[in-house]
Amino acid sequence: MEPKNLLKLQNGSDIRGIACEGVEGESVNLTPLAANLIAQSFASWLSKKTGKTVESLTVGIGRDSRITGESLAQACIQALVSCGAKVVDCSLATTPAMFMSIVFPETHFDGSIMITASHLPFNRNGLKFFDKDGGLEHEDITAILEGAASLSEKSAEAKAGNFDLISTYATHLVKTIRAGIKGESKEKPLTGLKIVVDAGNGAGGFFVSKILDELGADTTGSQFLEPDGMFPNHIPNPENPVAMEAIQAAVLKNKADLGLIFDTDVDRMSAVLPDGTEVNRDAIIALVAAILAPEYPNSTIITDSVTSDRLTRFLEKELGLKHHCFKRGYKNVINECKRLNSEGIVSPLAMETSGHGALKDNFYLDDGAFLAVKIIIALANAKAQGKNLASLIEKLEGLVEAEEVRFKITAEDFSAYGDKVLQEFKARAEKAGYTLPKSYEGVRISFNDEEKHGWLLLRKSLHDPVMPLNIEGERKGDAEKIRAVALDLLQGFSELSR
Repeated sequence: MEPKNLLKLQNGSDIRGIACEGVEGESVNLTPLAANLIAQSFASWLSKKTGKTVESLTVGIGRDSRITGESLAQACIQALVSCGAKVVDCSLATTPAMFMSIVFPETHFDGSIMITASHLPFNRNGLKFFDKDGGLEHEDITAILEGAASLSEKSAEAKAGNFDLISTYATHLVKTIRAGIKGESKEKPLTGLKIVVDAGNGAGGFFVSKILDELGADTTGSQFLEPDGMFPNHIPNPENPVAMEAIQAAVLKNKADLGLIFDTDVDRMSAVLPDGTEVNRDAIIALVAAILAPEYPNSTIITDSVTSDRLTRFLEKELGLKHHCFKRGYKNVINECKRLNSEGIVSPLAMETSGHGALKDNFYLDDGAFLAVKIIIALANAKAQGKNLASLIEKLEGLVEAEEVRFKITAEDFSAYGDKVLQEFKARAEKAGYTLPKSYEGVRISFNDEEKHGWLLLRKSLHDPVMPLNIEGERKGDAEKIRAVALDLLQGFSELSR
């Protein structure tokens, strides 16, 4: 393969590409050959990182339900075996489980590869990598792809071992729930609770059969549990409106105590309350923070940059916590959480509005199933006290108006032009006397006057020639007024268009 084509597969700290035909205008660029070269390079990278020879390495391979997952997994297995590494095929798995394969004593792999493209369409796929320190960083992926570009395909008879990782992972979560729920019934502590799950035909169906059913929950009404990489029912994405409507309908129809929805590889989740209220974006962060607050008083919650002023007020005024509104990108919030804790600033949670959430006490791993476990424990304990989950976030102000405007940058050097826009936008806002809270990404303005309440954030996209403008109005009509302010501050930028 052309080296430049391999390098184009990098997407932040992951690898993503088009793995099969089926969408007009999208040509395949993530082939079994590409996976073979990348897996070889990962073996070399892991050997250097661990100080072990390639022949002494053990690497686990897992995949989600995508239709190209098995062929890409076999390509990786052949490459690794040909390099001399021991390979264990974990078959259908989740992204968090593949990290835990490095932790579990039953496996204790040196590294692992998860084949997934999260919530993207059926024709996409990708690779995520783990070692003992967690998911790899942007620069690690660049090094692996650069290394792959100089290699040629290797194949060997696929002599991989097999391991039922998802069952081991499920047992770990079952033990966590039993340990966390107060009371006498430890064998079936979820008896009397009705919980419905929407797995979106991804890899999350195990959560019903291997966890909830095992613990005595009534899971009647759970849906789309069978793996199907064509995703025939809805996009497996908790942020997708159709997906959220599907789990809301299931909760209401079955009179459930809780609804849970996962993305394809189960590193993200959202929840639904008994009345059909979605617990998403700011609300899911607020709920998890409220669960953690008694154990971590005065601690710091890390979020991405598009969380609301409403969330800040809830965390700080209602829970007595600190809100550190950082940058977009789940690796960014996780790494910031690690940094603060290493400096002695207690931070139990790093979470994006997308549903990526990592706990300090869970290896800083963004794990949708583990977050669901924490919520289930809170639900069971609340019910035992005659309370409900909604009471934990009843003082979080509701969302009134929100919108996102995406401006295209037509300049050739779009990153430099974006920086220029932000610099001038900030200068104009300061000159106009607007309130600019500290922002680690882009320019944020808060409004709290008689005319308008709310906030805006203008930032650069992480990877694309785009500048998203996020707006939230706290009263009807406020969003329109805030948008007008933003457009006024953006006048005169000829290479920025809506």
